[in-house]
Amino acid sequence: MDFLNDSFINSDLFTWVILPLLIFIARVADVSVGTLRIAFITRGKKIVAPFLGFLEIIIWLLAIGQIFKNLNNVACYIAYAFGFAFGNFVGIWLESKLALGEQVLRIITRKDSTSLTNHLKSDGYGVTTVDGEGASGPVKIIFIIFKRKDLRKLENLIKTYNPKAFYSVEDVRLAKEGIFPKGKPWSGEIFKLPRLKWDRKGK
Repeated sequence: MDFLNDSFINSDLFTWVILPLLIFIARVADVSVGTLRIAFITRGKKIVAPFLGFLEIIIWLLAIGQIFKNLNNVACYIAYAFGFAFGNFVGIWLESKLALGEQVLRIITRKDSTSLTNHLKSDGYGVTTVDGEGASGPVKIIFIIFKRKDLRKLENLIKTYNPKAFYSVEDVRLAKEGIFPKGKPWSGEIFKLPRLKWDRKGK
């Protein structure tokens, strides 16, 4: 590639435009990967998190290496900082799109919840209902474990059947042996690798 010669690398175009842009892209990538790595760590994903950590640090070293080679280039500093800021945004956006893990939905309502619970059960969700006492009288407390990607759907059901209900959502590290919507077998884990057999033949 003849265009990557010394004259091009030392040109103003490369120094003030292309190099800062490359640093910006690298910083966005490593911060985004770091955000996903933290999300996997909090959900106990022991295989994926270390791999993302390795990828993150490799990209970071490439970016910081260029910074130290161009200490007099202010554009590189600005690109590095903007890359870090934008990388946080991209990482959070990617994590929300992936919707990793499971959550627990807690609904508290004074209104009759029969229609809501029947609809949830018909969709395959395991529903646990408990009688409770609120500040203004008896209430029904409904618990559901669900995949994060289903949150919008469940919120719409609440607004349809019990629009005045109070509800809260919390992350779940692991969920097993429950009743979940039909589909692939769901153990509450993703990226699960097959077990390795270490038994040697002949022994």
